[in-house]
Amino acid sequence: MVLASGLIAGAAGAQPAAPGTTVTVFAAGSLRGPITQAAQAFEKANPGTRVALSFGASGLLRDRIVAGESVDVFASANMAHPQSLSVNSAWGPALAFSRNALCALARPGLAVTRDTLVRTLLDPAIKVGTSTPKADPSGDYAFELFEKVERSGAAPAGSAKSLAGKAMQLTGGPNSPAPPAGRNVYGMLVATGQADVFLTYCTNAVLAVAEEPGLQMIDLPPAINVSAEYGLAVRNGAPQAAQAFAEDLRSGTGQQALRRSGFLAP
Repeated sequence: MVLASGLIAGAAGAQPAAPGTTVTVFAAGSLRGPITQAAQAFEKANPGTRVALSFGASGLLRDRIVAGESVDVFASANMAHPQSLSVNSAWGPALAFSRNALCALARPGLAVTRDTLVRTLLDPAIKVGTSTPKADPSGDYAFELFEKVERSGAAPAGSAKSLAGKAMQLTGGPNSPAPPAGRNVYGMLVATGQADVFLTYCTNAVLAVAEEPGLQMIDLPPAINVSAEYGLAVRNGAPQAAQAFAEDLRSGTGQQALRRSGFLAP
């Protein structure tokens, strides 16, 4: 609670952004839609202020920050990456601002339901896709789900190891192919047969099904699902507009954009 008050106090006392101010934002790729909308609304409310956005896998974005790239706001798909910056006096506290959950995206015609999903994932003939753990939190959450499958009793002993061993880490890594321009990468991977089932955020799955109507979106059983908590941090010494934009993501029009896109309240 003490950590949260620091950002709120800074944002509450914010003056209108000075004309010509640029706020540089690194954000998780799953946030592209709502944060782009939030940035546009913020620029409209603060004439002369520009929000420069870069999207990608949160772990890779963090590595770029550590390597010295100048960034004002970092919005990650987990808490760990902004927290790792906050241990350095160069960054303020990491604060939760949204949540997501995992869903399964399945190819057309695959006979799978929420009740049969675990059995389907364990089928040796089924190609299971995930993002890359450590580089992309979505991959970490998927591998956490594998552990929960076994711990919950939904599958026999050894299932977590089997799932981790067969999972294809198709996106989010430093050597992963670049996502196709203007196309949902998860929908493309499943629609083209590179994966029969892809474990990704539910917000990504909604976009994929809208783009590729034949795909199936399957909710995961609550006993094995994983809650993805998103966190942000602001660089100490960043323009006051950066604090204001971060607070907008937590409780203003940015939060509204997140909720419209299917993200959950922190």
